Amino acid sequence: MSGSEAHPPAGDFVRELVAADIERGTFGGRVRTRFPPEPNGYLHIGHAKAITVDFELAREFDGDCNLRFDDTNPDTEDASYVEAIVADLAWLGYERGESYDEPLFASDYFDQLATWAERLIEDGLAYVDEQDSETISAQRGGYGNPGIESPHRDRPSSESLDLFRRMRAGEYADGSKVLRARIDMQAENMQLRDPIMYRIRETEHHRSGETWKVYPTYDWAHGQSDAIEGVTHSLCTLEFDSHRPLYDWYLDRLSERGELPAEQPRQTEFARLALTHTVTSKRILREMVESGRVDGWDDARMPTLRGLRRRGYPAESIREFCSFVGVARTNSRNEIELLESFVRTRLNAIALRRMAVLRPLEVVVANWPTDDAGEPVVEHMELVNNPEDESAGTRSVPFTGRLWIERDDFIADPPPKYYRLSPGREVRLRGAYLVTCTGYETDDDGEVTRVEVSYDADTKGGTAPDGRKVRSTMHWVSAAHALDGRVALYDRLFTAEIPGERTGDVLDDLNPDSVEVLTGCRLEPALGDTPPRDVVQFERLGYFAHDPDEAGLFHRTVGLRDEWANIRKRRG
Repeated sequence: MSGSEAHPPAGDFVRELVAADIERGTFGGRVRTRFPPEPNGYLHIGHAKAITVDFELAREFDGDCNLRFDDTNPDTEDASYVEAIVADLAWLGYERGESYDEPLFASDYFDQLATWAERLIEDGLAYVDEQDSETISAQRGGYGNPGIESPHRDRPSSESLDLFRRMRAGEYADGSKVLRARIDMQAENMQLRDPIMYRIRETEHHRSGETWKVYPTYDWAHGQSDAIEGVTHSLCTLEFDSHRPLYDWYLDRLSERGELPAEQPRQTEFARLALTHTVTSKRILREMVESGRVDGWDDARMPTLRGLRRRGYPAESIREFCSFVGVARTNSRNEIELLESFVRTRLNAIALRRMAVLRPLEVVVANWPTDDAGEPVVEHMELVNNPEDESAGTRSVPFTGRLWIERDDFIADPPPKYYRLSPGREVRLRGAYLVTCTGYETDDDGEVTRVEVSYDADTKGGTAPDGRKVRSTMHWVSAAHALDGRVALYDRLFTAEIPGERTGDVLDDLNPDSVEVLTGCRLEPALGDTPPRDVVQFERLGYFAHDPDEAGLFHRTVGLRDEWANIRKRRG
């Protein structure tokens, strides 16, 4: 059962809100959203929800969605992140020229934003403060504690305007002055306690170079950029709920002056996507990359879109999952098993089936025939490529008298209810023959090194003419035709469902055994033709993605067992 069948879809109040706006004629019936990433890192699974909400909402209501880079902090941003975000969006299904026009940048509006800032200064609604950041922060007070007004709060507008222009000209040192909005230092909402609008940064910007010496804060650039672009519905995650009064205050002040080019946009907040066993903080992800705890931003254990892509997650599954969980007004945490259920359902329908032996144990078919030259006969078995897709056809798999099976598929002294290969037991080799164990060999430590079987020549295809049944079907690979491979097996990157809940430090829950790389794996010949990034099902083992950079390396995407179904059963 898929995730969508196992769990009722969540509500979507944002869709209802937009539909109501269209019915009332709000914004002239227009719908324009925007996805505004900061180019200071890579997109992750949390962004995927915002992306699908913004783009799919615009698509559903025949509107537009802008990709606008919030590039207002030159200290952390880089053009390489811009390129990566554009590429990740395209992989997720939102390509330039189809889902949006050319990317837009907050830096495109720096001149206009500075002009509007001067208008607020002229109206006595903004002033230049020369205190250091620690003092300003302390004077803002806290929730339930009064704020302290800056000694520069009442300086003449003409003086603040002159200082701001000199800040723009680069006359002052980095951090020596800021421009603050003059709102209310006693407001219960801390965002309204004279927030900073501009700060001096002596840093080269990835687009404007050294042209600008002052840079707007997110809160100042956000709403005004929306207004410039004609955005109607500015959708944000819940942590920006307290910022909405400031968003509206800036727009209201400019609207009163007749400065806005279009009807004021409206900010609406929804719950962000959180998953169990997952961390999406850019700071923490960057720390893990830089400390070597993971092998880069595209490590298959990472929740980044490029990490999920490397691991083999289909983009369609991510979109379907994000649409399924819906848009809610309160934060919650979804089980990662639900996401994996969507991945598994998609891959089950499209992935080709192949056989691979990860921990090989040699099997010799003692009564296997030989040809006139005394060489073992080679037969070819026709196996289906995907039982869910008849059009995928079949493949020819070589079978001969020496094989590899999984080491766990043989036990010399089996426990009760063990139905795989053991002395005297008959099993089915997938798509080939029924075989019976007639003996085995061990090394000096008692470890089994080789198993001997006899086959029933009348059971080709795995069916006995006399109707006898066997309890186990096992996969195999012909030793003479096997390809060597490497396989990466993954566990949760974080052991705790909510990383950091116990100690306050999420890295305390980092799983030291989150990956196991197996060498010397044996792969059926058809796997040599698997294109990079393609995902195949290793029969009985799970879904595996062929690495884009290293031939013969496969990453386990998800296992075959639907763990979400088990969670659902436990909940009754």
